[in-house]
Amino acid sequence: MENRTTVIYVDDNPKSSRLLTSVLEESGFRVIAKNDPLEALSLCRRTYFDLALLDYEMPLMSGSKLAQEIKFLVPDVPVVLISGRSTLPSTELAFVDAHFGFGTSLDDLLWTMRILVQPKVVRIGDQRAMTQWADST
Repeated sequence: MENRTTVIYVDDNPKSSRLLTSVLEESGFRVIAKNDPLEALSLCRRTYFDLALLDYEMPLMSGSKLAQEIKFLVPDVPVVLISGRSTLPSTELAFVDAHFGFGTSLDDLLWTMRILVQPKVVRIGDQRAMTQWADST
């Protein structure tokens, strides 16, 4: 069984998608890349993943709307939104765990993705239990 973090990455720009997919895979992530947000949403309904990485500006469905739909399907999966803007309105970030805009370093993005998918430690009585971010349904 593979222990790499599985990322669903959705970006309508194929060139950007190929570049960042390559960087993510070189950094140890398993990437499922899609260029169509509607196709990606359909995939989210039937595929296990640890984190969603979404481009903000896409035709048919914005990254923030896709984040909302993903959170309805798998509420505990972290969602990271990337955009060419340095800031976005808070209404656009309601279902997003982290936003990286213009001027963000790649190292910051990778570090945050790793932190978001670390298992949470939950105390149950005197025992510790590890929980996963997503169910394998």
